[in-house]
Amino acid sequence: MRVLVLGAGVVGTTSAWYLARAGHQVTVVDRQPVAGNETSFANGGQISVSHAEPWANPHVFRHLLRWLGREDAPLLWRWRADPAQLAWGLRFLAECRPARTRRNIAAIVALALYSRRQLQALRGELALPYDHLERGILHIYTDPREFALASEAARVMREFGLDRDTVDVDRCLAIEPALGGARHLLVGGDYTPSDESGDAHLFTRRLAERAQAAGVDFRLNLNIERLLPEGERIAGVQVGGEGGRQVLTADAYVVALGSYSPLLLKPLGMVLPVYPAKGYSATLTLADSRPAPTVSLTDDERKIVFSRLGNRLRVAGTAEFNGYNLDLNPVRCQALVERTRQLFPALEIAGDPDYWCGLRPATPSNLPYIGASRYANLWLNTGHGTLGWTLSCGSAAALADLLGGRRPEPDFPFI
Repeated sequence: MRVLVLGAGVVGTTSAWYLARAGHQVTVVDRQPVAGNETSFANGGQISVSHAEPWANPHVFRHLLRWLGREDAPLLWRWRADPAQLAWGLRFLAECRPARTRRNIAAIVALALYSRRQLQALRGELALPYDHLERGILHIYTDPREFALASEAARVMREFGLDRDTVDVDRCLAIEPALGGARHLLVGGDYTPSDESGDAHLFTRRLAERAQAAGVDFRLNLNIERLLPEGERIAGVQVGGEGGRQVLTADAYVVALGSYSPLLLKPLGMVLPVYPAKGYSATLTLADSRPAPTVSLTDDERKIVFSRLGNRLRVAGTAEFNGYNLDLNPVRCQALVERTRQLFPALEIAGDPDYWCGLRPATPSNLPYIGASRYANLWLNTGHGTLGWTLSCGSAAALADLLGGRRPEPDFPFI
């Protein structure tokens, strides 16, 4: 079957790989000059099954009240005259009920565990270099109440098969000695030794190179303008570039455009509740590696993660709901560096931080949309939110199964 994958981020590139491995003739289209150049470019660098608790949970309301009016709030909601934003927000509130939260955690853990196994097998098969570390993820807490709530979330995740263990301050420092300068701030943590970290952009570029060598055709620097429906099927995709407009055709089409997926689908009458959540990162070049962490860390209260990437430290996180705006907010950028200084006062940095922001495709439930659409040959693999890299290999393998008429392995509500 000829398959056209729209989007060359980590989700689109992994989709192309698994579809090609299933025997399909695959072409990938993207507006960027290289794969993984937008939301996958400078993310938090975590393969984090331990992040399975969705933003929409019963405890989020008191956080939102506390964060109101703060420019550096972990979750910043900028009201816009945007019906899609309002509709998304109402769905988000509906997902905050305890039963929905538990259901969503179960689904995310199932897909994420499967995805991590797929990534590990892929890494073993291809020997992909991407600054990866297999030292786990340590969630740290500085507020006793937040620590207690997190311990309950960790218990639920253990119930669904994740090795996320609650640990005291001494154990936190034994796991990551670089936190020694912040001992007075810590009240405890949760540690998932099976989680990983690495450079998602490097991973995507390396996998794209292998996919291309295996026969996948990457058509880059092309703007995806619209889908062309014909009855109950898609007849083609109109794209534009330096050579003008053209129509690309295939037997099946996969939408893996992240936050831009609903914009492409809306003219077809398909309303997809995916909204851009702008995340920030600061990449710090280390002048001396000794005081820097090697275990990937998550500061749950600030929604910030820290991942060691060779001689760099990636500090990333937060969510700003501000439409498709990609302007860097200096207050939010500086908040990343200030928190880094608080937790690692001995850290030595060479030069200025590299700041970046990207639009993560958030769904109200944190569950991505993977599977068939109302058009017989149009498939979706989008809406992965903050877990794009974590879920990418599993989502792609599951999509290849679904497209081939097979039932995927994980217990997940595929569409």
